[in-house]
Amino acid sequence: SKREIKMRKLDSTKVRPLKSEQLLHIEDHDFALRPGFGGSPIPVGIDVQVESIDSISEVDMDFTMTLYLRHYWKDERLSFRSNKNKSMTFDGRLIKKIWVPDVFFVHSKRSFIHDTTVENIMLRVYPDGNVLFSLRITVSAMCFMDFSRFPLDTQNCSLELESYAYNEDDLMLYWKHGNKSLSTDEHISLSQFFIEEFSASSGLAFYSSTGWYNRLFINFALRRHIFFFVLQSYFPAMLMVMLSWVSFWIDRRAVPARVSLGITTVLTMSTIMTGVSASMPQVSYIKAVDVYLWISFLFVFLSVIEYAAVNYLTTIEERKQLKKRGKASGMYSIDAVQAMAFDGCFHDTDVDMELTPFPDPCEESDTRASETNISNVDTPRLKRKRSLKGNVGRIILQNNHVIDTYSRIIFPSVYIVFNFFYWGLYI
Repeated sequence: SKREIKMRKLDSTKVRPLKSEQLLHIEDHDFALRPGFGGSPIPVGIDVQVESIDSISEVDMDFTMTLYLRHYWKDERLSFRSNKNKSMTFDGRLIKKIWVPDVFFVHSKRSFIHDTTVENIMLRVYPDGNVLFSLRITVSAMCFMDFSRFPLDTQNCSLELESYAYNEDDLMLYWKHGNKSLSTDEHISLSQFFIEEFSASSGLAFYSSTGWYNRLFINFALRRHIFFFVLQSYFPAMLMVMLSWVSFWIDRRAVPARVSLGITTVLTMSTIMTGVSASMPQVSYIKAVDVYLWISFLFVFLSVIEYAAVNYLTTIEERKQLKKRGKASGMYSIDAVQAMAFDGCFHDTDVDMELTPFPDPCEESDTRASETNISNVDTPRLKRKRSLKGNVGRIILQNNHVIDTYSRIIFPSVYIVFNFFYWGLYI
């Protein structure tokens, strides 16, 4: 009747199948079941083209990759007649109406299918029922990194693919073209890493509640570029260690100069170590860069301790010298010590110069003073000026402690040996 015809037109739940759906007989089959349900497992071939590796994060221990993921399988329910034996290509709208493999990424943190300008999904069906299903996906997955050799390390990461619902009794995942199933873009590059190799492998994964599953692996090795860390960490650390050795060539009585130099190098080394640690995960083991920076810090610290020992032993020697000469300990006044200049001489003081245990570089013969036309008042100061001007090198050598002399040789020698051992071990 006219009323029934009108009611059918108003019923929006009954939509007339599209021409493509009629050709594929979608309405005639239940695509909730896999092809060949109840029989042998359906083989699903996989091939991958890696478009880019977007980032590698040491702190989060993950990587982000964009790739084209393609599935190949045969579903006889989708076979159709074709006089020219040509395939049909569809977009993502048909995916929800047929069966497709439920492949997912193991250890994935985030992933999405690109949807600009439309969803990047392609479905191609051949007359014999063979199907090609292609996706463009960006995925972030875990990479279990070992930083014991950082920054001289090589990291091995893998992206793993597996069926979520179908175990090996229902679905068999395999690489479609063997090792050639994995291809990469020629222009893939990273700022901190050099990509050494890409390889494909397969295996099995067992879950106690659901059984065995086929698993595919996309393996790649990343070797870190060291030049950045040489400029930012290693080279500054070397300079700070060598700068701390300058203290061995400064007069041992120049307390402010040597102490300030030691404290400055220690604080700078601490800043370098803090900057490296801030950009790294808080791992519980020692990294290669930690070994180098801590040893360098130890050299800088020992240079400060070295001067503390020199200063202490100098004070002990002076006291012993005073006792030997039978002088009272109080005669070596604080004012006289504070008045000591770079050359180690006492200036403008009545303290007897024989109290110091070191040779007096300021002594001049009386005959030289008589030959000058300068007044007797200015003669001592002129003597000290001339003595300092002509004998600075000799004075510094005489006023340095024996510990300083040995330190100039021992510290650089040990540090060079350490560098040879370190770079030979980790490279």
